[in-house]
Amino acid sequence: MRICVYCASSQECDPHYHAVAFELGRLLAEQGCTVVYGGGSAGSMGAVANGALSAGGEVIGILPKFMADLEWGHPGLTRLELVEDMRERKHRLLTGSDAVVALPGGCGTLEELFEAITLKRLGLYFNPIILLNTRGFYAPLQTFMRSVIDARFMNSEHLDMWSLVDEPEQVLPAIRATPRWREDAREIAVVRQRV
Repeated sequence: MRICVYCASSQECDPHYHAVAFELGRLLAEQGCTVVYGGGSAGSMGAVANGALSAGGEVIGILPKFMADLEWGHPGLTRLELVEDMRERKHRLLTGSDAVVALPGGCGTLEELFEAITLKRLGLYFNPIILLNTRGFYAPLQTFMRSVIDARFMNSEHLDMWSLVDEPEQVLPAIRATPRWREDAREIAVVRQRV
């Protein structure tokens, strides 16, 4: 499987987040998964890559050229692909991935995650989206998304587009247990009237 991992470059967050990212990378590689991620060397980005590489895994980084110019790229990846901009990076990360895993992160991670969820809602992406809920990081987001549904901006079925797990060991079982998203995604994309 090719697993797209969204993660942060912050080196100032609690180091526990980096340890969890390293463990996830290691576990994915041990199970023969290819990790594709944003290509950075710092923070959880570097940690997930290092974890996978430590287990002999294949790691593909997708890095905008301006970040390469700033020397933000990881030097030890299986392959580092340079792209023109952030939009192309997001497209290349998701294209061909068998699943998405979002680790805790900032606005870039959240933007990538929400784009994947949006594409799934519109029937343009059908694979699992897993949020690694380290230290309850994504619990407030889950609550917020329920309020989005309660306010009738999304349908209740849309809560099934992603799932939360608490530990890296739960990621692959969650991916395997998640069925392909509904073929009628576009029919339920528009919010229905309550009857």
